[in-house]
Amino acid sequence: MADIKDKLVLAVNEFKKSLDGQTINIHGKQYATVSLRVAVARRVLGSALDIVTKIIHIDKESVVTKTDIYIDEKHVSTGHAEEKRSASKINQTSALENSETSSCGRALAYLGFISDGIASAEEISSAIMQQDKKIQLALTELESVSHKGSYQEWLSRNKVMLGDLKVKNPIAYSGFMENFQIHKNNLTTKGII
Repeated sequence: MADIKDKLVLAVNEFKKSLDGQTINIHGKQYATVSLRVAVARRVLGSALDIVTKIIHIDKESVVTKTDIYIDEKHVSTGHAEEKRSASKINQTSALENSETSSCGRALAYLGFISDGIASAEEISSAIMQQDKKIQLALTELESVSHKGSYQEWLSRNKVMLGDLKVKNPIAYSGFMENFQIHKNNLTTKGII
C-alpha cells in the first residue's frame, strides 16, 4: 500500500504544479478540466493507472455512469455522474460521453486531483449554462428570427451578454456557440440570413 500511496502523492503534487494557468475561472473560483486531471494522472502514473467506466443506467431520458480508478490493480476511487438527454443539444446525442467524462473527473477529484472543488470546469459551466436565463432566452429568441434584420437585432441585443460570457465562463460560451452555430446554420439553410 505504501507504494500506491507514494505514487498517488507524487501524482497529486504534479497535478497541483500543473494548475498554474491551466484552470478556468468561473465566478471567482478556479476549476480544473477533466482532461487536465486525466493527462497528469496518466503522465505520472502511466500503466499503473487503470480507469474503468461502466454504464449503470441508460434509457431515452438519461444516462448514469460509474468510474472506478485503480492504481497497481488496487481500487482507490469511484465517481458517478448522471446526464439528462434533455439538458442540452449536445446531450441529445452525447449524454453518454458527457456522463462518462464527468464520472471520471469526479473519481479523480476524490483522489485529490482538485483545484477549488470536486466538480470539474465542464460540470460547473454546464450547470451555469442550464440555469442562466439570459442564455436560454437568447437561444429561444434566435429560434424565432424571421429575417436578416431581426438576426442583426438579435446580434446587437446579445453582444454584451455574449462578451461577458466569453470572459467569465469560456466553457459555457463554447457550449453556447455550438448551439448558436446550429441555429445559424438552420437560418442560413432556410434562406433567412
